[in-house]
Amino acid sequence: MDKNDASVSEVRPRAPLHICVIGSGSIAQRLVELAGGRLAGSIVFSGFAVKATTAARPWWPDGVRRIADPAELEELRPDIVVEVAGREAVRQWGTAALRSARKLIVCSASAFTDDAFLAKMQATARAAGSQIVLAHGALGGVHALSAAALLPLDHVMHTICKPVSAWKGTPAETVLDLPGLASAAIFFEGSAREAARTYPANANAVVVSSLAGLGLDRTLVRLIADPQAQLNRHRVEARGRFGSFNLEIENQPMASNPKTSDMTALSLLKLLEAEAGAMIV
Repeated sequence: MDKNDASVSEVRPRAPLHICVIGSGSIAQRLVELAGGRLAGSIVFSGFAVKATTAARPWWPDGVRRIADPAELEELRPDIVVEVAGREAVRQWGTAALRSARKLIVCSASAFTDDAFLAKMQATARAAGSQIVLAHGALGGVHALSAAALLPLDHVMHTICKPVSAWKGTPAETVLDLPGLASAAIFFEGSAREAARTYPANANAVVVSSLAGLGLDRTLVRLIADPQAQLNRHRVEARGRFGSFNLEIENQPMASNPKTSDMTALSLLKLLEAEAGAMIV
């Protein structure tokens, strides 16, 4: 055996990462389904953080622990906590997650429209030596935007266009006659902060594009309901010293929740793959 072979033989495989998921809805289920095929043996779902009244789901992996109190995270000690339960869940579980795990992946970025809460979470992460990661969700091109923002940016506009069904049960119903809509209609134009506060289930992505670029108050947002649309479309236009770009992505709505898409679960899966895999692209 030569020197190189000896070095290889001494390498020890990494232990599986222990993951706790906050939430147990459609995105959580899709993430578990996808991870079962892509990350089997590399990660273990060790806990689901849910309300005390939430029944165990048939798709939960064997041996998973149900927890209902953030204090229980200290005993569970996961490597990574993944939040997919809404912005109030970020408030309830966020600081405990940062103190118990090395990384908190946040899906409900609208929680960070509150500057004081964002500052508190960042301070907790620094003190605990942990990290907050914003999942890109349905949005593409975030790395390009965050790189462009290293030089001064002049303009960022984030437009979201979704089928009428995606806006049901939101304040859009007070602005538009959704059932009677005959053509695409813009029903919101304003700051990313206002859009995410008003439409947290539909506009989480604008917080991601804002924190990557010009910030919540300088990033412009346009929301559109389109009765002819079949897909959820995001377009991010940016202009600055780097040059300019126009990034667009169309996502298939998730069958069980048209306000989101499979890309939300896929982006979470890629973040976990980056932690557990041998190569990151």
